[in-house]
Amino acid sequence: MKKDAKITKSELVYQGSFLKIQRDHLLEPEGRASTVDYVLHPGAALIVPITDDDRFILEKQYRPALRREFIEFPAGKLDPGEDPEETARRELKEETGYTAREWTRLGRIHPCIGYSNEFIDLFVARGLVKGTADLDPGEHVEVFTVSRNEFHRMVLAGEVTDAKTLCGYYSFLAHQK
Repeated sequence: MKKDAKITKSELVYQGSFLKIQRDHLLEPEGRASTVDYVLHPGAALIVPITDDDRFILEKQYRPALRREFIEFPAGKLDPGEDPEETARRELKEETGYTAREWTRLGRIHPCIGYSNEFIDLFVARGLVKGTADLDPGEHVEVFTVSRNEFHRMVLAGEVTDAKTLCGYYSFLAHQK
């Protein structure tokens, strides 16, 4: 598909409790018709929380689509009308119980460009204060901390494979220079 293809029709072909799939009907500049399906996503925020003693706060949670647990930084999807930093603050508190005094935006990634409009804004949270988590119904998260060196070892050993977490980590490192 070329960037100057004309969208002649868009239709929602699936709407579940979380995901929506849109189909665009296209007319290419040379006259050929085609369709493309993609997942509509409201966007998300990922938080790289780092304690005053230089430890990352991580989560371990079961992901049904891959039928296994993953080690991740806290993250979550945007609620309607919410900006990404609000989402980051909410998700950090809900999932880990922590709040942060200092927030830095690292940037934005597009994790699934071939089949989704999803974006994830990346943040660092510092000046953390421990509180009580407030998980969504059905959400089960094990929160733990590791040193920066231990996390790096886990990444190199293949223990951390979640793409958004890896992007957050490497973006964090790039901003340290």
